[in-house]
Order: sequence, then C-alpha cells, then structure tokens
Amino acid sequence: MSIDSRTGAAPLPSGPLSRVDYSERIPNNVDLASDRRLQRALEGWQPKFLDWWKQLGPALPTKDVYLRTAVAVGRDGWAHFDHVPMDEYRWGIFLAERDPDRKVNFGKHKGEPAWQEVPGEHRADLMRLIVIQGDTEPASVEQQRILGHTAPSIYDLRNLFQVNVEEGRHLWAMVYLLHAYFGREGREEAEQLLKRNSGDLDAPRILGAFNEETTDWLQFFMFTYFTDRDGKYQLGTLKESAFDPLARTCEFMLKEEAHHMFVGTTGVQRVLERTAELMKRHDTDDVLPHGGIPLDIIQKYLNFQFAVSMDLFGSEQSTNAGNYYTSGLKGRWMETRRKDDHVLLDATRELRYVEDGRITTKTVPMLSALNLDLRDEYVADCANGVRRWNQALEDAGLEERLYLPHEGFFRKVGVYAGHHITPQGEVVDEAGWNARAAEWLPTPEDREKVASLMIPEYEYGKFAGWIAPPKTGINDQPVEFDYVHLADEGLI
Repeated sequence: MSIDSRTGAAPLPSGPLSRVDYSERIPNNVDLASDRRLQRALEGWQPKFLDWWKQLGPALPTKDVYLRTAVAVGRDGWAHFDHVPMDEYRWGIFLAERDPDRKVNFGKHKGEPAWQEVPGEHRADLMRLIVIQGDTEPASVEQQRILGHTAPSIYDLRNLFQVNVEEGRHLWAMVYLLHAYFGREGREEAEQLLKRNSGDLDAPRILGAFNEETTDWLQFFMFTYFTDRDGKYQLGTLKESAFDPLARTCEFMLKEEAHHMFVGTTGVQRVLERTAELMKRHDTDDVLPHGGIPLDIIQKYLNFQFAVSMDLFGSEQSTNAGNYYTSGLKGRWMETRRKDDHVLLDATRELRYVEDGRITTKTVPMLSALNLDLRDEYVADCANGVRRWNQALEDAGLEERLYLPHEGFFRKVGVYAGHHITPQGEVVDEAGWNARAAEWLPTPEDREKVASLMIPEYEYGKFAGWIAPPKTGINDQPVEFDYVHLADEGLI
C-alpha cells in the first residue's frame, strides 16, 4: 500500500501501467499532443463542457471534495485521492492498455485483427452507439444536480460528487472518440451532447430513464443500483467491440462504474438497516412518524427504477442488435466465456410475450434476441443485490422481504409495452391496473413523505435519521472524515 499522511492509503497498481499525462491541458494517455488538430478541437470543446458543468452540475457550493482521480491505467487501474475543488477536477481521456495481438471474438469478422480505425460501412452505426452511450453520462449529472441540498451526511455527499465527476469523465471518453474518429459529424454530435438536457421538453436526453426526475436520495440510491447497472452491462458489450479504441475506452470506464453501483448497493442497504431497526424498536410497519422510510415505499421505488431501467435494453427482438453483433460492433456480456461458436447463425432461444391476455413463449433466433440475452444477465445481477438487502432484513429478525417485479411490469418498450402486468406477472386490464397502480408505484404522496425526511446533515460523522451509517469510510479514512468542505462553512 502507498500511504500519504493526508490522503491515506491507495492500492498500488499491478500489471503494466500507462501513465496519465497531467501536464497537459487535457489529461490523457493517448498522446494527444502528437495530433495538434485533434488537440485544438478538444480544447475548443473543453470550455463548453466547463460551462455545462457550472450551469447543470452539482448545485451545492463547495470549496473542495475528497475525490478519486485516475493517474494510471493498468490491469487494476490506480487512483489518487485528495481534496479537489470540483470545477478544477482534471477530467481527461484514459484508454485501457492496448493489446497489439487483440482479435475480434465474435460475428463474421471473428479471428480478424481488431480495428484501429472505423470501417466506412460501419461508421454510422458506431457513431450512433457512441452518441447514445455518451448522452447518458451528463444526463445523470443533471438529474442529480440538487441532491446535495438534502444530503444525509458528508460521507454520502462525497459519494454523490464522485459519481458526478466520473460521469463527466465518461462524457469526455465518448467525446474523444467522436472527435478522433468521426470527423466533422463527430464534432457536431459532441456539441449536441451538451445541448440536450435531462427532462427538457424541447431537447430531452435520448433515453427515457434519463429524463426522469431524481426526487430524493432514495431514488438516487435506486438509480445508482439499477440504472448505473444497466450502464455496466452496456459498457460490457461495447468492451467486446471490434473497434479497439471503443473497447479500450469502455474497459476503463467499467473500473470507475463499479463505485457508482457500490453507492447504490450500500445506500439502499443502509436505508433498510435503519428501517428495520425502527420497525423492531417501535413494533410497527409505519416507521415514517419515527423518521424512517416504510418498506412498502422502498419496494415501490424499487419497482419503478427496475422497470424504467429494463426499458433501457430496448426491444427483446431487434434486427439492429443482431446486425451489430454480426458486424462486430457490439458483443455479448462476457463474450469470450460463452460456450458456443460466437457467430450464432443457427442458435435459438425462448422469448416470453403477451398473447390473448396471458404470457406465453415462442422460439426465436438468438441473433434477434441479443437485447434479451443482455437483459437476462442484468436481471440475475440485480437479484443478487436484492438477496443482499433481504439478508439485512433477516438479520434484523423481520419476515418482510423485497423482491424484483416481473419483467413485464410497467414496461414502455418491447413486447410488454401496451400491456398491464402486475409485479407478480399477472396480466390485467386497464381498469384493474388503475385500481391498484398506487400499491405498486410511488405516488406523489409517497414522494412527499420521503421528501419530508430529506433534511440535510452536514456535520462530520453525523447521519440523517432515515439511514444507517456505513461500516467503513472511503479509502481507509474514518467515517467522520472531512470528505467535503462546503463553501459556507457555517453549514457544518
């Protein structure tokens, strides 16, 4: 371990390292200085990014925040922790180490050398994939803009800001690809990434989940658990891409994304621990008068975020997804671990859908069902977290449990769109849905109840009454560490 008297322990890297050059105006490990035209273009985009950050980034004024900054890229990556003014955070361009012998692992180009340039026939599709991924990154920052005003602790505030700056860096990752490999059209798309805004009626973000309002910290934790987990799986498919710069970019992004899901996993668990404690102490399910979030409301928040995140995978049957795979643009999750031919021309699978008021199945070509294949991986991963949360309830001696709703619940995209499916998987008519929707989804009253608990706690080591403290701090620091210095020190 490397120990600094102020910033504490950080893991030493293992494996080959690619150092990040922080002497440059735009930190990078892609030798940006060797391409003056590209460097000038990105330096022209940088002030626009900083303007966006100031206008739509975190609204709570801070002096500095204890942030993780990548300083090298290797098998594990290596990060430095220090107090940094957020608007001076060194966003940059970091690609994982290049493997000169890397081959395409799937599709019709299987076995060929990975591409270092964009093939002309795949230019439009690759740019579309990069733009969609890039659009999600600033969107989540915009959605979480005002959460600092109701932070349950300085520890949680620091985690929010870490997520925010890394989503900003992930935007840089996609913008670099657009500028470096897609010419004038790429530069124009990079401009549009800052012109669309979450929830804007005239210029909304591309995907629906990124236009939803993040109303409170419970939804933030659900977002970082469910929606950032979708990001993990989308990045995992792009990490397999035959276009090597995209694959290397996403490989490093995945290292940073892990912290975002940690925030969601542990955040929801700490909410549950506090709720369970209050249920036991007061012998009641209604813990709201005692300063906790009731389990039924937590379940409704879970239902909502899971459903809108499921829609991010797109239609269960998709010709585009099959074409992306065959062309080598986008693989499957853990492609090289799959025990098949990685071409899939003859492979099939079962698909569930609604017919005559009931859920039935049919056999479809695997190539047309790759969105469903990815979504199945995601659902299994989500279920692991729910089991962990339920363990907290079991440890508290409670019989109540959380659950994932049925895959068809509250869906707006794919085979379940236009149908009404209960969390238990029952197909109901519109009247039946309307009669019980308030049991399954957060109502305005539910959100008001949660909002009533969102009173900020800015004293070091103190936590709002609706959430339990974490077991440990960040980077071996104590829980009560001064993770954030607010601009108005009188708040602490």
